[in-house]
Amino acid sequence: MTSTSPLAPFRHGIFRAVWFATLASNFGGLIQVVGASWMMTSIASADLVALVQASTTLPIMLFSLAAGAIADNYDRRHVMVVAQLFMLVVSVALTVCTYLGLITPWLLLTFTFLIGCGTALNGPAWQSSVGEMVPRSDLAGAVTLNSMGFNIARSVGPAIGGFIVAAAGAAAAFAVNSVSYIALIIVLARWRPERAPRTLPPETLRIAMGAGIRYVAMSPTIRNVLLRSFVFGFAASAIQALMPLVARDLVRGGPVTFGLLLGAFGAGAVGSALVINRLRQTLAVEALVRLGFVGFGLCAVATALSSSTPVTMAAMALGGACWVLALSTFNVTVQLSAPRWVVGRALALYQTAAFGGMALGSWIWGLLAEEVGAGDALLVSAAAHLVGVAIGLFLALPNLDETSLEPLRRWTEPKIALDIQPRSGPIVITIEYLIAREDEVEFLTVMAERRRIRRRDGARHWRLLRDLSTPELWVERYDTPTWLDYVRHNQRITQADARIGERLRALHRGPEPPRVHRSIERQTGSLPVTQLPLARHADEH
Repeated sequence: MTSTSPLAPFRHGIFRAVWFATLASNFGGLIQVVGASWMMTSIASADLVALVQASTTLPIMLFSLAAGAIADNYDRRHVMVVAQLFMLVVSVALTVCTYLGLITPWLLLTFTFLIGCGTALNGPAWQSSVGEMVPRSDLAGAVTLNSMGFNIARSVGPAIGGFIVAAAGAAAAFAVNSVSYIALIIVLARWRPERAPRTLPPETLRIAMGAGIRYVAMSPTIRNVLLRSFVFGFAASAIQALMPLVARDLVRGGPVTFGLLLGAFGAGAVGSALVINRLRQTLAVEALVRLGFVGFGLCAVATALSSSTPVTMAAMALGGACWVLALSTFNVTVQLSAPRWVVGRALALYQTAAFGGMALGSWIWGLLAEEVGAGDALLVSAAAHLVGVAIGLFLALPNLDETSLEPLRRWTEPKIALDIQPRSGPIVITIEYLIAREDEVEFLTVMAERRRIRRRDGARHWRLLRDLSTPELWVERYDTPTWLDYVRHNQRITQADARIGERLRALHRGPEPPRVHRSIERQTGSLPVTQLPLARHADEH
């Protein structure tokens, strides 16, 4: 059961330490962006100023999936330490070059792009590590607190950065960012999480990325989250993309008004984090998502129609609250829908979908505001939020609190008669079932889910065959590229997946468990005469 206290995850020392260290790092990152943006205004044209933000976020779009694959195949703590050390080195180099007067516009963009690469590498490892810092019951609260921490930094960090730049220059802002990494590096270096020993070698980056895409494509819940998060990011980006125009044109204010609107949005986000856990106790996941869509749509309508700064600030606070509500719910749903072996890649693809929606939306809403004005563009974005609600009528997100995605750990590698290597293959697997005529419909229904799970976990060419002379005999057939892939496929079976195997064994009418045949494919003319078939086993899950 999820705790109702919003601060419950802070009971866990490692989460508490990493959270505060990450908060300091987030402050440093936002201060660095302010320093870079301000420096660019003094050494380059306006178009290059806009590229400062793009150079920071573009790596997240480009490299998230690769970073997720790395996070899933290597020690996540080590990945985070490497990412933080890389950003520390780049930030120190930026500070030194700025202090010595060596910075040019393109060199500054190069440095900010490299820092963005470090952020992209760190993100999936950090998000997927939350499940190792807190128990499942506190995972939702921990994700919400992480979002709250970022919004605290976003609410105050730019203002602090502005003061630092005004008082001591951009080099000082870059120096502050350099220092901000140290606490997190120390905390991560001292953390010693308990992990099951790795029995298989890591996948190559290409194969790992493909496995992540395949898993998400074959997982309806995660696939729906990606669609809903893309729509939400697309629709909700109107508020943040058009906020300067809202301040200038709709409420007739200036830079101070713009800052107040930003602060109200951040305050709403922080406040939301303190009450979301209670909402999760009373509302289903889909209801939370719809509430986020509807609330942000109301924010857009109120902002479009208001000419009063206080009213618009209240609307922004509502928008900030719904921003955290929706995105943290998406994040938690992905984490609870993916086993540990692929959670980094699933989160990376979620992040890519959400950021992709935001990037596309910012561009579209900017073009629309140019044609019809900021107010009408916001009203159109409110309609886009209704589309997000309508999608939920057909693709509702389920509650996942009782779903166990822990590894089954029941399968053991069988003894075989042939001396084959891990890279030997392809390996062909057939499993024989005896099914009574009256159970055929149920059997086919269960087999449809078995097919999805097999393919999701790496099986190829899955087929279901029926014997023509013995109609009660059904044969499940699939293959894997190598013996290592076959072992990896079986080690990915979760406790939730095992229920499908149990239902199939219950339908099987034979005197013994379903018979499993494992064979290695060979071309004719290449096999020695003495070659024997692989051993037969009945321990497939």
